[in-house]
Amino acid sequence: MNIVDRHKLILKKLEEEGFVKVNELSKEFNVSLVTIRKDLKLLEERKLLFRSHGKAIPANPYIAENSVNIKEKIHPQEKNKIAIAAAATLEPHDCIIIASGTSVIEFARHIKPIEGLTVLTASLNTAIILAEHNEIDVMQLGGNVRSSSSSVVGPIAEKMLTEFTFTKLFLGVDGIDLEFGLTTTSSMEASLNKQMIKAAHKIIVLADSSKFSKKGFGRICGIDEVDHIITDAGIDEKTKERLIELGVELTIV
Repeated sequence: MNIVDRHKLILKKLEEEGFVKVNELSKEFNVSLVTIRKDLKLLEERKLLFRSHGKAIPANPYIAENSVNIKEKIHPQEKNKIAIAAAATLEPHDCIIIASGTSVIEFARHIKPIEGLTVLTASLNTAIILAEHNEIDVMQLGGNVRSSSSSVVGPIAEKMLTEFTFTKLFLGVDGIDLEFGLTTTSSMEASLNKQMIKAAHKIIVLADSSKFSKKGFGRICGIDEVDHIITDAGIDEKTKERLIELGVELTIV
């Protein structure tokens, strides 16, 4: 088998199974491990796969941090649909936390005044949007302001969360990996999100389908701590089935 045929078969197998292993390819193609590693290196250089620990996957799962101004331009239609579905979960007298990120900012734009609604948020943009409604009691977390996300983090914000209890947390994330869990690109933001989870009765994640199989630097929690994920129709069938198996309520818009 020549190199072109090997590469075609590697990419076909990758598409069908979601990953390929070096040792399995070596046996299947009857070539050395060194040859397979060279094949994968060449394919990676062409941006056709990502090598990781003796295997290859379709794309780089690691996320680089972008500012909120850049992120809000990514998948705007999906985020709008997700936000509408999230707003429909609100009930009279809810006391909710809204974390940070473009998905939850879009969610804030769709919140209508509901009797007795109280909102605590880390996001400066979210607070400004909701402050237009006199009927909504809005509380802004204090702390260090992250310019990239226009939100607060740090020990002051974390300490403030210990003084309250909430019915729901609406959480935006940078990555969802079924094994590693929810992640964000900031360790300080991940730490604050952990405190938010402790303070809330129900954890609702707002994430467009591009966030699945991605990882950020800071781990927030495992999938087992999530109650509800709202995402778009781009989610793949295997991920969908696995989330349902894990007992996560899934809303696809």
